[in-house]
Amino acid sequence: QHALNSGIRRYHVAPVLCQRAKVAMSHFEPNEYINYEKLEKNINIVRKRLDRPLTLSEKIVYGHLDDPAKQEIERGKTYLRLRPDRVAMQDATAQMAMLQFISSGLPKVAVPSTIHCDHLIEAQSGGEKDLQRAKDINQEVYNFLATAGAKYGVGFWKPGSGIIHQIILENYSYPGVMLIGTDSHTPNGGGLGGICIGVGGADAVDVMAGIPWELKCPKVIGVKLTGKLSGWSSPKDVILKVAGILTVKGGTGAIIEYHGPGVDSISCTGMATICNMGAEIGATTSIFPYNARMKKYLGKTGRADIAALADEFQQHLVPDSGCQYDQVIEINLSELKPHINGPFTPDLAHPVSDIGAVAEKEGWPVDIRVGLIGSCTNSSYEDMGRSAAVAKQALAHGLKCKSKFTITPGSEQIRATIERDGYAQILRDVGGLVLANACGPCIGQWDRKDIKKGEKNTIVTSYNRNFTGRNDANPETHAFVTSPEIVTALSIAGTLKFNPETDYLTGTDGKKFKLEAPDADELPKLEFDPGQDTYQYPPKDGSGQHVDVSPTSQRLQLLEPFDKWDGKDLEDMLILIKVKGKCTTDHISAAGPWLKFRGHLDNISNNLLIGAINIENGKANSVRNALTQEFGPVPDTARYYKKMGVKWAVIGDENYGEGSSREHAALEPRHLGGRVIITKSFARIHETNLKKQGLLPLTFADPADYNKIHPVDKLSIVGLKDFTPGKPLKCIIKHPNGSQETIMLNHTFNESQIEWFQAGSALNRMKELQQKSS
Repeated sequence: QHALNSGIRRYHVAPVLCQRAKVAMSHFEPNEYINYEKLEKNINIVRKRLDRPLTLSEKIVYGHLDDPAKQEIERGKTYLRLRPDRVAMQDATAQMAMLQFISSGLPKVAVPSTIHCDHLIEAQSGGEKDLQRAKDINQEVYNFLATAGAKYGVGFWKPGSGIIHQIILENYSYPGVMLIGTDSHTPNGGGLGGICIGVGGADAVDVMAGIPWELKCPKVIGVKLTGKLSGWSSPKDVILKVAGILTVKGGTGAIIEYHGPGVDSISCTGMATICNMGAEIGATTSIFPYNARMKKYLGKTGRADIAALADEFQQHLVPDSGCQYDQVIEINLSELKPHINGPFTPDLAHPVSDIGAVAEKEGWPVDIRVGLIGSCTNSSYEDMGRSAAVAKQALAHGLKCKSKFTITPGSEQIRATIERDGYAQILRDVGGLVLANACGPCIGQWDRKDIKKGEKNTIVTSYNRNFTGRNDANPETHAFVTSPEIVTALSIAGTLKFNPETDYLTGTDGKKFKLEAPDADELPKLEFDPGQDTYQYPPKDGSGQHVDVSPTSQRLQLLEPFDKWDGKDLEDMLILIKVKGKCTTDHISAAGPWLKFRGHLDNISNNLLIGAINIENGKANSVRNALTQEFGPVPDTARYYKKMGVKWAVIGDENYGEGSSREHAALEPRHLGGRVIITKSFARIHETNLKKQGLLPLTFADPADYNKIHPVDKLSIVGLKDFTPGKPLKCIIKHPNGSQETIMLNHTFNESQIEWFQAGSALNRMKELQQKSS
């Protein structure tokens, strides 16, 4: 199975030989097998218990229950104990995840796991140069991840391999898999019919340690697709439309399950695009049912044996007839128009035909400075082909892009194939710069030179997020999200006022012409070109491998256990900051230049909440020190409180922690002395991350009580000795004038999560249990 035939790293097995045979999850792990029999057994147990038809999401989630016979199951309420099949980590989050795994004292991971080096490569001058510079700058981190992977049995994808989610789609996701990844866009794998969920590193450690992983039983939102995509409409427009309907928090606590006759008109990678960006509506994950488009993709990526096995078990890889959803949205693909969302939030949806007029009305710059295609959301062969089809038309009339234009291949396999098939050259010819196979500008890894910070400007991307300052650290950059082909068309025109469905361009011959809707193959006619071999297999025995973390390193730092709860109420806490409005994980723990400190908790804590807006003065990174009455940076104030032995709290608004899975947004406040985060509501991953690190994420029983707390108040959380699931906690607010009032705070802790808090962190609790069992 490992044979390298004609330089192509894949294997092919006749489907007839695979039926009921052992089939490997991936050809990189020939001894780890797909276990549909167990999935089937668990589904049958649960279906008999619940006595009702099951959605596809329920089948796969409940099919991975640790104890399907006894597990309490109620959508949106009970916590499920699950056994995921595998773990994937990107390099920025893998550092902290592996540091936590090292702290656990375990010798080897319990499930197949991989590390993917995609986040630390900065876009500057082009693919090869940027990659080499990243290898030089990040050598210490890459060496740590490679040696830690070798020691603990984790596969290692070297820098240049590509973006984690594209690598997973090509090699690891399959219908019915349950995969957790330390990146919020892990749901990309739902395009191949898997339940793939983004988590923090501590959750990944649970799974790698072989203990059941907890997830609140998700609700299921059904999106029924009818009709057929055509013309300029693309899979990206489906999720842009859904984001406009559900908003950034409408999917919280739910799985988005696409179904209906329209599904079959979407390619496998198109389905992955839709699932990927489900993270922007707060969904636990998103999924499509197994179909012929997935089978075709599996075959083309060397996994015909998996497709044959999935065919046999297909009844478990599609929803039951008559299953019930908690909410249903219906979209007619035949009527769906191209969309563009933004700026500053991914749920602000506009038809492309309207965006020019809206931008002029709102005072947004209509001239496009840069167009950027690629990212984990839209970097498939089909995406690149459709963009090239648009570019080719412009070139035929002598035109090039008026805007700067960049292209990010999703993987080394995509890069090599679009080079071979001529797409990359067409995109260069129209004015594009091909960047490294990495995240790049999508996550702020962009050394942008064409504007100054503070300069108002517009960019259009095929990415997934467009929070303030996310791409280039400039708060005045108006970023819009759309499909790769629309980005290409708008970059050629150079303005948001161009609608490719109706408007004309003028060629160099002076003649007007209209771009035709792009058409491209969803998969290459030839086999994929795998490009360079960038995978490091873990050795069978890694016990002799040394993992080096220098005590003087500025990039890596071994973790010290957090302090245990002292058994007392949290009294007279100061308020570090009362946040006004949107507060994403980018606001709490910025990316971009800070990515280099993801393995060093103390250093990265210097970015704590520097992007959050302080309600007291309307400024970012400026808060009152309650002990000195001086205003200063948020991290400095937190460090001062910690030095003085004073506990503190953060007050937040709606959907606090929206965005990425980065657990640094939870680790940093804990490290600097924070104890409580009180908000109107939380994003799912961030709330879990806070619990994992021993913090108290609490919500106002009455959201209006947000207005009762002022930055100069002191807070006491009482009732912690009787801390039990479902029972609210009291918060006593002490005002500077001596008056006080009491409000009630809700929480979603279950019994084991309360034990995390009492132990100081989930990792501390894991080690306590290990010591008891040994």
